[in-house]
Amino acid sequence: MCDEKPQPGDLIEIFRGSYQHWAVYVGDGFVVHMASPSGAPGGGSSSSKSIVAEKALVKKEELCSVVGTDRWRINNSLDEKYEPHPAGVIVGEACALVGEELPYGVFTGNCEHFANVMRYGRAESRQVRDAALVVAVGVGAGLALGALSSRKNKNTK
Repeated sequence: MCDEKPQPGDLIEIFRGSYQHWAVYVGDGFVVHMASPSGAPGGGSSSSKSIVAEKALVKKEELCSVVGTDRWRINNSLDEKYEPHPAGVIVGEACALVGEELPYGVFTGNCEHFANVMRYGRAESRQVRDAALVVAVGVGAGLALGALSSRKNKNTK
């Protein structure tokens, strides 16, 4: 599972089923990532507790331990949108935060936000944006169906 060869500063996207966990590769087989403050390998990053936590611990752990049996990939896709920091800066800043407890919020401060801040200096989460889009489309469709149903009921009276 750990056959890909990331370079220091690469962002690692780990597929956890209904969401993705993100980490920053810092070299020698290690990543830095935000995780719930448990003592378990991977920091509980695959547990539902990490999603509802108000704080997250920045951890440095072996990539393969964090990934476990999940699928993962190198994902620097925002390089097309933003200029990444130099690898040494990314690694230095990520490692400097190891052991820190940071505020956590699914919509404003999740592990993807953290990884993107390290690489680009910008807190962005495409999975949050995409989830918000799905909700907006669903709400819009629901409103449209409701209006259509209301109109149909008026026409049948």
